[in-house]
Amino acid sequence: MAYQKEAETILKAVGGEENIEEMAHCATRLRLTLKDEGKVDEETLNQMDVVKGTFSTSDQYQIIIGSGTVNKVFQAVQSLMKGDTDEPAPQEHKKQKKKGHPLQRFVKMLSDIFVPIIPAIVAGGLLMGLNNILTAKGIFSDSQSVVEMYPHFAEFASMINIFASAPFALLPILIGFSAAKRFGGNAFLGAALGAIMVHPALMNGYAYPEALANGDPIPQWHIFGLSIAQVGYQGQVLPTLVATYILAQLEKGLRRIVPTVLDNLLTPLFAILITAFLTFLFVGPLTRTAGFWLTDGLTWLYETGGAVGGFLFGLFYAPIVITGMHHSFIAIETALIADQAKTGGSFIFPIAAMSNMAQGAAALAAFFIIKQNQKLKGVASAAGVSAVLGITEPAMFGVNLKLRYPFIGAMTGSALGSAYVSFFKVKATALGAAGIPGIISIAPGSWTHYIIGMCIAFIGSFVITFILSKQKRYQSITE
Repeated sequence: MAYQKEAETILKAVGGEENIEEMAHCATRLRLTLKDEGKVDEETLNQMDVVKGTFSTSDQYQIIIGSGTVNKVFQAVQSLMKGDTDEPAPQEHKKQKKKGHPLQRFVKMLSDIFVPIIPAIVAGGLLMGLNNILTAKGIFSDSQSVVEMYPHFAEFASMINIFASAPFALLPILIGFSAAKRFGGNAFLGAALGAIMVHPALMNGYAYPEALANGDPIPQWHIFGLSIAQVGYQGQVLPTLVATYILAQLEKGLRRIVPTVLDNLLTPLFAILITAFLTFLFVGPLTRTAGFWLTDGLTWLYETGGAVGGFLFGLFYAPIVITGMHHSFIAIETALIADQAKTGGSFIFPIAAMSNMAQGAAALAAFFIIKQNQKLKGVASAAGVSAVLGITEPAMFGVNLKLRYPFIGAMTGSALGSAYVSFFKVKATALGAAGIPGIISIAPGSWTHYIIGMCIAFIGSFVITFILSKQKRYQSITE
């Protein structure tokens, strides 16, 4: 198997199989929950060509491998282990939940739920960007879109639009599956609950706010003297998370009291029936309103904060990534994009792109500055290119944080670029690779400002990193 030797070295360096409680991976990193991080041999790990860097955060030890390669290394390590570490055993899951303070556990929970569904959201987002190119006016002509200039592309654009909108319209199914698995319930029951929440017989959730504003009648169920709105939850994040948590807890409670011989019949029946009823009765309406307040509040802060707000957000975005809290943004971004008719899209994506460009520029600057350390020089060149294409961890953790001054330069460049895109209200109408490829995710009218913002972030970071490298306190680590 490919990377078998590297897998053996990694497994030994982290203290062996017996030291690993849980193992998973994201786009670029092996994410390990270890019993004792003191057993880790970081020197061995950092000498490996396949390892771009290591760090520990939120009670996870993370080994940066790189996009594409990390999947193969994960499979190789997993093949050496006796059990399936991709999903912790129940007793290990309980132990893990006790680690860290409440905010860390909350962020890790969101990460565990949303990281597995990112590929589906990104695929939908990039398809949405392609649809924008085909249907938006002002890209290739001042007054016409591509489909208006070339009508034979209209049916293709219609098909792409369906492909693109499906992951967002049916988002509760994806979240329901992933969240139920994370909460310790049956993942397929979670998917079933998500499917109920977007059933086509319900009033479409996207049309619901407009119907309320216009005073249009809302279909109701009249049951036991109660009036329950027959409204779907297309694109909704918070209602699905809360409903799935209730489902998982109810399922686990039922399995403890239902006789084993009837468990497969009664537990799924009552878990779905009770949870779905509670969801439409009060859980969904309350959390939908809370979700509206959250997105409206964040949009208001962005709109009123302008360049100053963007500068501060861009300045601290990379430190937020270090803590892992950026994973919580996925839920917010998804809600902003799913309701882009009202919000205009996500303001977080352009700022993330500015941070990625700045990290890439700082790593590339380090490539020209480093004289002696040839391995670090090689990592800097590859990681710098990777960062401007949207994968920033190898540059951030493998180069910039190690040398310190490139990280400071990247934070500054990110702040400058973010201030610019925030001043011109640049927003993303889809998710994708936050960097140069991310241009197709940006609202067509803001492409020019997005490109200028990337240039500001890149040049600012590159220049500031070079200036900082000349200071005496950084000379030793530069060499």
